[in-house]
Amino acid sequence: MMETIDLNDSARLDFNLAVTFLALWQERNVSRAARRLMLSQSAVSAALARLRTVTGDPLFVRLGGTMQPTPRAVAMAAAVQAGMEQVQRAFLLPPPFDPARTQRAFTLAMSDDFQIAVGPEIARALDTEAPAAVVRFRQSSRATVEGMIAAGEADLAVIAHAPEGAGLCHQAVADGGFACVFDAAACGVTLPLDVPGWLGLPHVLVSFNGRTGIVDEVLAPLGLTRRVQTALTHFAALPPFLLGRRAVATLPAHAAARLAAFSGLTVSPPPLPMGGYRVSLLWRKDQDADPASQWLRGVVGRCVAAGMEGPNTHTA
Repeated sequence: MMETIDLNDSARLDFNLAVTFLALWQERNVSRAARRLMLSQSAVSAALARLRTVTGDPLFVRLGGTMQPTPRAVAMAAAVQAGMEQVQRAFLLPPPFDPARTQRAFTLAMSDDFQIAVGPEIARALDTEAPAAVVRFRQSSRATVEGMIAAGEADLAVIAHAPEGAGLCHQAVADGGFACVFDAAACGVTLPLDVPGWLGLPHVLVSFNGRTGIVDEVLAPLGLTRRVQTALTHFAALPPFLLGRRAVATLPAHAAARLAAFSGLTVSPPPLPMGGYRVSLLWRKDQDADPASQWLRGVVGRCVAAGMEGPNTHTA
């Protein structure tokens, strides 16, 4: 356990006194110590006076044209030198981080569409670069992610439309779009989907509130509506609701491509322009210069950029 330092006592000292002590210890001469420190001789003499007051000992006494250390100064020298080196390391050198040796547990916050599309690649990348590390995925949404990062519940988040929260940093790493996914044999529609075929199918909605989604926002200005027959809150649950059923879901293209690859469902571009969104990493400002955080952001950013390619044509 780290020993608690009495800050009231420490206030009587400052870093410059330790620097002056070591200069006098090494030079044994006030003038040479002053030149080494680029100070006036009077400033070094004043610092020595303060050191004598603090320690209650002369520390250096004039003898034969030199400043000779007292037994107290001899006893102090090694500790002051070691302390100075520790302070220099603490302030001037970044903490070492070796991914190949780290055993840290990293917590990533993201919604399940990102977990489905890029989570496995992130886990594989850590298997290769940091085999002893642990990666934990936590479910988040646009409503919860800012609080999770601010509270330190996650080291890094992947999110669409990054919030501009105080104390948070973000970096855009990819762009996303939307796609339709369905069982082509069960639906009997012409590919790629057209508007009548799309709106003629019952829709499965995946939405945080389970009521409306991006499709409804696109249709409303056109005076069009769709029939939502089933509403879910998790993308991972979607394939069983579409297989062997006459129904369609419109969702982020990265999740549609991954779900179709595993389930045999068909992916088609939406028949109306749906717009797009920017995908960003989100982290706390106090972690910005941390080497471990910088490494993690690099790994996750590469995996997200590689996994965000959505389908441009219909696929089975």
